[in-house]
Amino acid sequence: MKYFELAKDEEKILEDFEEGKLVRAVDLDGKKKLYRKYAQNTLNKARNINIQLSERDLQRLKVRAVKEGISYQTLISSIIHRFTND
Repeated sequence: MKYFELAKDEEKILEDFEEGKLVRAVDLDGKKKLYRKYAQNTLNKARNINIQLSERDLQRLKVRAVKEGISYQTLISSIIHRFTND
């Protein structure tokens, strides 16, 4: 019995897993360290800010966040983070 819907990319991953097509990542320990660093940077203490957005922009952000499977606050934070680190 299926209790949830998978996105197309998730269905592809499941299909590949079931067919034994997935392979171990090259330099797995290095990748773990890298992603651990990403997680630590993400979890650094954050500060609250107030910002005014148009209702239309906010609604679009919320829709996009649902598609991404994250909260809209997290989406906004990630957009700002990407912009400031380019």
